Amino acid sequence: MNRLLQFCVLAAVLTGLAGCDTLSEMVTSNIPQSQTGRASLVVSLRAQEVYLYRGGHLIATSRISSGREGHRTPIGQFRVIRKDQDHRSSLYGAYCDEAGLIVKPDVDTRRDPRPRHAHFVGAPMPYFMEFAPGFGLHQGYLPGEPASHGCIRMPYWKARQFYDAVQVGTPVTVKP
Repeated sequence: MNRLLQFCVLAAVLTGLAGCDTLSEMVTSNIPQSQTGRASLVVSLRAQEVYLYRGGHLIATSRISSGREGHRTPIGQFRVIRKDQDHRSSLYGAYCDEAGLIVKPDVDTRRDPRPRHAHFVGAPMPYFMEFAPGFGLHQGYLPGEPASHGCIRMPYWKARQFYDAVQVGTPVTVKP
């Protein structure tokens, strides 16, 4: 019985670590939200990081992937204008057939014509926090450099943590 308990504890630890790229991400992803004060976000495009403050105190950070050349992330002072836990892009995604199989991947609906008998499926953007029309923070792939169409991608656990910490109206500052 003792070995089974050890195995379960080890499995739980490894499961927790699997969602984080570093031990520091795992430790900071469980910071209690009981900090007093209002939340705010600061995005550093140069550092490719986002910082979550509560009452002026830094409570969490995350690596990001911002907009690539030709699809720059807007710079300035914003506020969260919408939150959508299960958001999908209305511009980027794939054309799929009736069975749900991808007919044409990586499409931009403004440029790529829809194949006959296909329908558009928007790219998933879980934990979407829109701060400017068409731009937001959300869970997504992080290749280690700016690579998005302008949104700010974050690791899953960080996107979830930040989503839970902010409200519509939360200030967002995007710095170069």
